[in-house]
Amino acid sequence: MDSIVVLILVGFLIGTVGTLIGAGGGFILVPILLLAHPEFTPETITAISMAVVASNALSGSVAYIRVRKVDYKAGLIFALFTIPGSIIGVYATQYIPRNIFNIIFGILLIGLAIFLLFKGGKEKKANTAIQKKGWIEQTITDKSGHIYHYSYNWRLGAAISSAVGFISPLLGIGGGIVHVPALSEWLRFPIHIATATSHFILAIMATVSVTVHIINGNYNDPFVLTMVIALIAGVIPGAQTGAYLSKILKGSFIIKALAICLGIVGLRILF
Repeated sequence: MDSIVVLILVGFLIGTVGTLIGAGGGFILVPILLLAHPEFTPETITAISMAVVASNALSGSVAYIRVRKVDYKAGLIFALFTIPGSIIGVYATQYIPRNIFNIIFGILLIGLAIFLLFKGGKEKKANTAIQKKGWIEQTITDKSGHIYHYSYNWRLGAAISSAVGFISPLLGIGGGIVHVPALSEWLRFPIHIATATSHFILAIMATVSVTVHIINGNYNDPFVLTMVIALIAGVIPGAQTGAYLSKILKGSFIIKALAICLGIVGLRILF
């Protein structure tokens, strides 16, 4: 795991899979770090993971912006609501009993995975409640000319984003793994817009978390810093690969892949 070449390859895998499903990739890296470095503190593990997630999200966002699939309005609103939680979550790793929290969160993730496997990715009826107070109507035309027309409850999205902002740095798993199903299933975003917008939100949120980790000195160890740089070297091209694959894979496949990843994360947290 500590070989530079191995770290770059792991980073490439994280970048590809994380960007493909809009989840950042922390759900892959955290279990690896837990197994390979049991001597690392929770703060160190989450600091490494969030640095990689931020790099992945920034690179992936650039790729999604090029193909015009990011909902900037929703992304900026929801990202704003993640910021307070993302700061608090970094500090909370030192005080919250992780065993109790992990059990609750692990069960929730497994339940969400089961829901998405059986219900996710199905075609939804057009939302006709766009005139309701608190709803935003949106139309996006991507680079290929495909038109996405949808509406969403921004208040519900803001509440979800606040929770994601706190959970993300607390567990070091990014947050897109919760945001994508929230956007696609609860807020009714088209899945490709959901993954792209989730990555955009994650780029902002993770950068805030990394800044707090820097202030706390969690990257001062030369060994940790070397790991971060090597992983990022693989993540950046991996994110571009994941964004490319997202253009040729069906939305239902992405949802099923996300469900499997959610189940894996839930099991990892529980056991």
